[in-house]
Amino acid sequence: MRILAGEWAGVALASPGGRVRPTSEVLREAWMRWIREEIPGARVLDLFAGTGAMGLEALSRGAATVDFVENGPEALHALKANRAKLRVTRRTRLFKREVFAFLAEMGESAYDLAFADPPYTSRAGERLARLWLERPFAAILSIEHSRATTLPKGGVRRVMEDSAVTFYRIRNKKERG
Repeated sequence: MRILAGEWAGVALASPGGRVRPTSEVLREAWMRWIREEIPGARVLDLFAGTGAMGLEALSRGAATVDFVENGPEALHALKANRAKLRVTRRTRLFKREVFAFLAEMGESAYDLAFADPPYTSRAGERLARLWLERPFAAILSIEHSRATTLPKGGVRRVMEDSAVTFYRIRNKKERG
């Protein structure tokens, strides 16, 4: 696994191994292409961050900051190593929390972009979409999920291989609350 483009293109990332399903490089490249105009200067939230590949890819492509939320010990170890390797600890924050507990305590601190890659076998993607529809915490929420999964209405679904990414967007500033 590596950074695909931008400042750190080609840099290899640490991976935790074990029962982890990282976003494929092909899907990650398409995902970044789908939101490329939104990345420069963005405040990014990377939920279910794993190794941090999505957030680090966004930083490499010009995002201003990234907050990572992850609570798996093996993934946290890899994420810490990747942040240190790229020397981005001043532009990133790491929250060792369960995602929904983090969001419940977050308040109104809105982000420009939020990435989420919850376990395919859980209903966390659906729960996250419903939460965002009730209380948008980012201008754009994008959730990776199985191609066989359909998330709540209101998003735009893009399919690639066996995966899909559904994007939810705030249409105007009034919707931010």
